[in-house]
Amino acid sequence: MTLAAPFALPQRATPYALTGPALLVFLGLVIIPLGMTVLLSFYDWGQYKGIVPEFTLKNWLEIATDSYFFEIFLRTFRISVLVTLATILIGVPEAYILNRMSPAWRSAFLLVVIGPLLVSVVARTLGWALLLGSTGLVNQGLIALGLISTPLEFMFTETGVVIALTHVLIPFMILAVWASLQRLDPQIENAASSLGAGSLTIWRRVILPQVVPGILSGSIIVFALAASAFASPAIIGGRRLKVASTLAYDEFLNTLNWPLGAAVATLLLVALVLIIVGSNRLVERRYAQVFE
Repeated sequence: MTLAAPFALPQRATPYALTGPALLVFLGLVIIPLGMTVLLSFYDWGQYKGIVPEFTLKNWLEIATDSYFFEIFLRTFRISVLVTLATILIGVPEAYILNRMSPAWRSAFLLVVIGPLLVSVVARTLGWALLLGSTGLVNQGLIALGLISTPLEFMFTETGVVIALTHVLIPFMILAVWASLQRLDPQIENAASSLGAGSLTIWRRVILPQVVPGILSGSIIVFALAASAFASPAIIGGRRLKVASTLAYDEFLNTLNWPLGAAVATLLLVALVLIIVGSNRLVERRYAQVFE
């Protein structure tokens, strides 16, 4: 005769018991802070009275009516789109080459791809600041080659921020596309080649549609991280080239206008969710057969 376990749970309650701790952590570390931030965005603030817990739309109206905020958000999403496109153009072919390598070489180059993620983003961005400066290696090399006569302006420009963020975020695109390529049967390429398709046609009509899920997932990660990045825009862009994250930082810690900073952060989050979900739906509808 066997005895039942003393604290046995009903079978239906087991999944909830197993996911309960993770749900509590998610609520405590994500949902509740986000809710408090949203609530804070509707509070009033004054230079002498500080934060006043009174419901007001003043912060949101200021963002909606001031072209300064529109310009900053437009710059933020423009940089994010350019970084995403750059990582696609560089990362997709690199992931394909990585997938075609022998296992020994693939392991070595995977380490090369993942290695920069082990270095602080601040250290990597400072390295780019040294490279892109007027006396940096990039400008000095171009001058030595006779391609330019005066140094190019990379620091405190969108171009420099895009270059630094592309280097920081490209591993996410490579890994996402490479994971998608693992499901691609190599014999499909051989079949297309035996039917007379050229290399460009095979890539465009056979390989690229199959890796769309990887490109989509990588683009979502890169776009979200680029739009919310702080270290690279703050170091490369400086105070002259503000984006949404540096603007929220300044409102919180410099002007101490926490409600306005919370409104900026909330608007950035909502805009990211809408853009990502919308683009996801469009791509999935266009390549529905790939996602089935």
